[in-house]
Amino acid sequence: MIPPVADRFVAGEHPAQALEHARRLNERDVGAILNLLGEHYHERDPAEADAATYRRLLDDIGRSDLDCCVSVKPSQVGIQVDEAVFRKNLGDIAAHADRRDAFVWVDMEDHTTVDATLEVFCDLVADYPDMGLCLQANMKRTPEDLDRLADLPGKVRLVKGAYEPPRDIAYREKSRVNEAYRDLLEQAFRSFDGGVAVGSHDPAMVEHARDLHETYGTDYEVQMLMGVREDAQTELAREVPVYQYVPYGGKWLSYFYRRVKENTGNAAFALRAIASG
Repeated sequence: MIPPVADRFVAGEHPAQALEHARRLNERDVGAILNLLGEHYHERDPAEADAATYRRLLDDIGRSDLDCCVSVKPSQVGIQVDEAVFRKNLGDIAAHADRRDAFVWVDMEDHTTVDATLEVFCDLVADYPDMGLCLQANMKRTPEDLDRLADLPGKVRLVKGAYEPPRDIAYREKSRVNEAYRDLLEQAFRSFDGGVAVGSHDPAMVEHARDLHETYGTDYEVQMLMGVREDAQTELAREVPVYQYVPYGGKWLSYFYRRVKENTGNAAFALRAIASG
């Protein structure tokens, strides 16, 4: 059982719990992006096992009436085993989703995996257009990567970046990352037809996206994490599509600690919950 202090950020250990959370979100007009927790596999068996779990999850989504999709981490489905393993597993997930009219997001991880992730995504999205890829604003290469994606089907999700790449290839200062994020949003709204996902809890960036939509008319959505600015998610959903990134699964402990460490508000919440328990 996931303790109450952690279930703010994790929907449960089992797919049925994640789908029920998605149903409750839909009642608030918020969509769900389900993510099975697990990453950094260096052996083929666990990567293939999680890929199979995603395919079963897509079956469940296909049988439902939920506004719901999935998001997959490359290191969870084999990118650190071998690029061929990653390509096959992600391709199987994408083909399975295509047969069920479901959408697949591909997360972006640390800088060592960017090239392979982009290469495989660009190959697959030509056949399976209901896919999207995450790009990170702190990476200096991202404007060029965004240009590469603009001519392809699919969507792009822009985030500021949770990893810490070397300084020679990435921005570290918060102000510089914010500047890059604003510039990338404008580049995406200007050049993308398939849609833009604003992966940010920053009210200034959400407002900037609203202004860009009025300027360029590009379809967009806002994506936020489960447990973060939940009231704002419901309020925003009155005017723009909003999707909540919903982790679930047995590997919840490390994910919960990351959420607590990255934000003082989350840490305060956890301390209050422990004290009141």
